[in-house]
Amino acid sequence: MTSIEGSVALVTGGSRGIGRALVQGLYERGAKKVYATARDPRTVTHPDAVPLALEVTDPASVAAAAEQAQDVTLLINNAGASLNANFLESPVEDVRREFETNFYGPLLVTRALVPVIERNGGGHILNVHSVLSWIGLLGSYSASKAAFWSQTNSLRLDLKPRGIEVTGLHVGYVDTDMAAHVDAPKSSPEAVAAQALDGIASGAFEVLADDLTRQVKAQLSADVAVMYPQLLA
Repeated sequence: MTSIEGSVALVTGGSRGIGRALVQGLYERGAKKVYATARDPRTVTHPDAVPLALEVTDPASVAAAAEQAQDVTLLINNAGASLNANFLESPVEDVRREFETNFYGPLLVTRALVPVIERNGGGHILNVHSVLSWIGLLGSYSASKAAFWSQTNSLRLDLKPRGIEVTGLHVGYVDTDMAAHVDAPKSSPEAVAAQALDGIASGAFEVLADDLTRQVKAQLSADVAVMYPQLLA
């Protein structure tokens, strides 16, 4: 289990939505310092956060951010994109771009910061997934989040002997800019952040942040037609 009190955290995509709520929640729970990253660090508005420029798809940017954050013990890979490219009709480059941000981006950040966390005595990584990690409804977004989920499961095994725990956060609709167009019940970013931080503190392998996510996860062992009833229409 990881103590949030006294920790030094880095939150990617920390200027808005779930990321901003995580930054706030970390400070409320006694974190000593929180680096909040954004492409433009001027968009980080939390008064106590340390703004840090980061483009997760750029290895040079990742290396520069890691060099400035040598005291980190807790990494939260929250930054992501939602292009939802269609596999048959969208440019293949759009599919690649989604994977660059949602799969390779957090991998680059993790690889850069694991040695830092290890040198600082171990710690924790939280990866922000989606209910769409488990159901292929939005093309490249679902596929990239499914791949990210698999990455998390592998890293959890690789990092346990190095004193670093890994939690995956899965969530459905959240009241953020990304889901502004969705007409459905939504969780608040603050409620999601609170559950995520509870998961870190308790050493949970996964956090399922809402009823929709729990329902979909429970169906993974069922026949494909249960997940995709439109196949029987």
